[in-house]
Formats: sequence, structure tokens, C-alpha cells
Amino acid sequence: MIGRIARKEMTEMFRDGRFQLASAVVVILLLASLGAGWKHYSDLKTQHETAQRAERVNWLGQERKNPHQGAHYGVYAFKPKSQLSMVDTGVDPYVGVAVYLEAHKQNEFKFRPAQDASTSIQRFGELTAAVVLQILIPLLIILLTFSAFAGEREQGTLRQVLSLGVGRGRLATGKALGVAGAMSVVLVPATLVGVGTLSLTSMTGLLAVDVSRTLLMVAAYGLYFLVFLALSLAVSAVSASSRLALVALLAFWMVNGLIATRAFSDLAGYLHPTPSEVEFDTALQRDLADTKALNAKLDVIKVGLFQKYGTSTLDELPVNFRAISLQEAEEHGYAVFEKHFGDVFDRFEGQNAVYQWGGVVSPLIAVRSISMGLAGTDFAHHRHFTVAAESYRRTIIRSMNDDILVHPTKAGEEYLAGSELWRRVPEFQYVEPDASWALSHYTTSLSLLGAWLVAAAFVLSVALRRINV
Repeated sequence: MIGRIARKEMTEMFRDGRFQLASAVVVILLLASLGAGWKHYSDLKTQHETAQRAERVNWLGQERKNPHQGAHYGVYAFKPKSQLSMVDTGVDPYVGVAVYLEAHKQNEFKFRPAQDASTSIQRFGELTAAVVLQILIPLLIILLTFSAFAGEREQGTLRQVLSLGVGRGRLATGKALGVAGAMSVVLVPATLVGVGTLSLTSMTGLLAVDVSRTLLMVAAYGLYFLVFLALSLAVSAVSASSRLALVALLAFWMVNGLIATRAFSDLAGYLHPTPSEVEFDTALQRDLADTKALNAKLDVIKVGLFQKYGTSTLDELPVNFRAISLQEAEEHGYAVFEKHFGDVFDRFEGQNAVYQWGGVVSPLIAVRSISMGLAGTDFAHHRHFTVAAESYRRTIIRSMNDDILVHPTKAGEEYLAGSELWRRVPEFQYVEPDASWALSHYTTSLSLLGAWLVAAAFVLSVALRRINV
């Protein structure tokens, strides 16, 4: 019985010109967004890898110079692109793609693609597969289901079907399967294209072999679509007419996709405000300039070295005190950077936590957070890379200062290092976190998306019991 109902629903949809037109538009947009995402990913991946190799060549090709000058020469670290970024670009266009690593400074990321947008329309946003899945697919589900019960009631066929002994639960299940079968015509081709595209790309990039992320993303979107399917059927069951059902569902779609997301984004910014760039830089430079504790510590270290080696001047020490001074200055800077950058990052994390709770009123917020996390394009992954890049910067500085330490010089002399020291610094290698780490940052969104599905199923069951024939 359920199978017959599902086939009947699918047959009617396939014959409906409105479904044919709507599904064709969605398929074209989804395939176009996947194609554009693949092209964007491939281009950026090639650019980043090429630039990273060039940076390594430049570092190794330095002329003989003092190691501290080498530390100031520095290198760029480029954030690798996730393959799933072709589906969901997340915050990547707004946080930058590279950071310059040099002595005494923890720099901000540069080259934000959003800054290159030449028009306000471009800066507003871009069409990605995630936008199609999060906004347009739910709209298509609404258009397919708003008349599922209300339309049959208006035609007088609902009473006849129920009078034949067809259970309301079976009827709803059959209709849901029919809609799901029709939706598969839209989603399956795009999914196959997406999987084929992933298989054609290089399997050495970030997240390239993490199949679990792809499967979890598919599952998250599947739950999201089920929420809309159950709610749409419930509204159609209790609405007096198909017109009222459509109006109610479109109102929910607008709140879910257009109003709630912006409202909770603004609320998050209000509850966890971040300083302006000028305020941040002023506070940072003020703390960096406060070197009283650093100077006092250096005086203590100097006295200790004089006592240890039985000398009274720096030139007589068997180690280079300048290296110690440079390293202590770096350690002073580390504490300041961790304080100020950590505070800003914590504020962003606080904003993200508030935004996730928006999933209480909007399942889109929940699935969007999960999607960005699994795609590796959320702020949590950006912060993870930032920490890795800063750790590499400190490795470079430590290597330079350690080399200066064991090469003491007299007044007026300068120690010069060559390629053997530059090769001693390992090449930057970023190890990405796994899928479980990504999901650990979105337990709230996962719970709320699951709660939405349970609530939608409950509402549907209540609506079926109260259905008016």
C-alpha cells in the first residue's frame, strides 16, 4: 500500500509542469554551483601549493647573513584548501588565506577574497552548493508537499482514500516516500557529479581522504530535508486549504532562511563584541612596549651567567648573550600575543556559540554550522591553522636564536650563517584535525538538528490524528 501511494505521488509530480520547471532550475543551479566551486577550489589549491613551494625555495636560497636577519626575512604560510570547500566556502572568503611569519610579530591573515569583490552584490554573497542545499531545496520540498493533504481535501479524494481503510500513517509515509523519490531526481545526479569531481581532484590535499566528513555532511543535509518534509506534511494536514498551507510554509521558510540567520548573527555580535582593528593594535602595542619585567629578568639572567662562568663582561661569556636577550624578548611577545589574539578568538568562539543556539528557531542555522565544520571552512578550523602557523613561527625563531647562542662574538663582530642553518628549519607541514574534532565544536547544532527532526515527526503524528477530511 505504501509503495503504491509513493508511486502515485511520484507519477503526479513528474507529470506536473511546475515540478519539471522547478526541479530543472534547482538542478542547473546545483550543478553550476558545484562546477564553480570545483574550479575555485582547484585554482586556489594550485596557487597555494605553488606559493608555498616558492616560499621554501626563497627561504633556502637566502645569502649568508646573521640568523636574526633570517628570522626577519620570514616566510608565508598558506592555509590549504579543503576539498569540501567546493560545497561550502564558510568563512574562508573573510578570514584570509596566508599569514606572514617573522620575528617579533604575530601578523594577521592577508588576502581575503571578499575584499576583492568589486561590487556590493559580490560582497553580499556567492552562489555555492551549500546555499542551494540550505535555501532552495527546502523551498522545492515546500512546493511539492503543501497540497499533499490540503489539495486532496479540496478535491474530495482524501475522504475516499481514508474510507477505503488506508491508515493515516501509511498514507503520510507513502506521500513522504513519493516526495523523496521525486527529490532524488534532483539530488542524485548532483551527488554523482560531486563525487565524480572529488575523485578527479588530487588526493593529497587537506581532508582529501577523509570520507567520513563527506558521509556526515550528506547525513546532516538528509536530516535537514526530513525536517522540512515532515513539517510540510503536517501543515498540509491541518490547514483548511492548500493556499493557507503554502502561505504558512513560505512564512516559515523566510524566517528560517532570511530572518533568523541575520537576527542571531547580530545578537552574537552584540553579546560578544570584538574590538576594532585600531583598538586591537593600540592595546597590543601598548603591552609590547611595557618591557619593565623583561628588562628585570634579563638583568637577573646576566648576573647568573656572570656568576656561573666567573666573568664580568658579556664578551667573556662562552655563549652569546644577545641570543638570550632576543629569545626572552620573543617570549615576552608570545605572552602578549596569546593574550590579545586569544581574547579576540575567544570572542569569535562566543559568537559562534550564540549563533548555534539560533538552531532553536531555525534548523538552517544548525545545519549551516555543521556543514561549515565538516567542510573545514569554519572559524574553529581557521583558529586551528593559526595556532599551527604561530607554532611554526616560534620554531623558526628558536632555531635562529639557538644558533646565535652557540656563536659568541666580540664587540664590533657579527656572526653570519649560511644555507646549512636555513636547511635546519623544517618545512611547514599542517596536519588537519579529523571529523570527530570538527563535530566536537558543534554538539549544540547536532542536538538541535536532531531535536528538530523529533519535534517535526511528533507534530506530523499529531496533525495526522487531527486531520480534517
